[in-house]
Amino acid sequence: MMTSLFKPLQRAIIPIAISTALGDMPQLVLAIEQGLDQQLPISTAKEVMVYLHAYVGFPRSVNALNTLLTVVKRRRDQGIQDCEGDSEPTETINPDSLRIGTANQTALVGQPVTGELFEFCPAIDQCLKAHLFGDLFQRPQLSWPDRELTTLCALAVMSGVSSQLKSHFQISLHSGFTVPQLQEFIATLAKIHDRSCAESAEKILQEIL
Repeated sequence: MMTSLFKPLQRAIIPIAISTALGDMPQLVLAIEQGLDQQLPISTAKEVMVYLHAYVGFPRSVNALNTLLTVVKRRRDQGIQDCEGDSEPTETINPDSLRIGTANQTALVGQPVTGELFEFCPAIDQCLKAHLFGDLFQRPQLSWPDRELTTLCALAVMSGVSSQLKSHFQISLHSGFTVPQLQEFIATLAKIHDRSCAESAEKILQEIL
């Protein structure tokens, strides 16, 4: 068996993020159970689902959180003591969110992010910078690389977002992930979800290498 290049917490994040993005609740239950059995903090699982609303929408995030709640309550009733993690609420309302988010986004990408779309619709640019890269990226429950891994999971299983997946493969490499790690991610995608999605992801990755 090949030794994984991901940390144990990251290996637990991958199936949870994929199942949340797909809206596959039966598979999500299994992924949550496996993650909690591997000492994945409940707060980390929560944060993956909260974070993904920026990519897959509130309905799937809320459904995923309800599924997590159900699993955690059932395990408690069975006498299983799962790792809570950082359960303290983190304030994200910040008057400087746009400034902070712009700086975070620039650091992740390696240069300021501009483009015709953002000139055409400045509101979406501000939402991305202030809410996603500002408010959410200030939350400590997931590291920046773990947020990027979560993003890859969502984009790889969604249709019509190839250009975004390509951008985030580039951001992942800039964030410190290696090509072998991204190839392992694609192999995991093929194993637990769909080979055609994995082949598409591999093709996109090769375009930037």
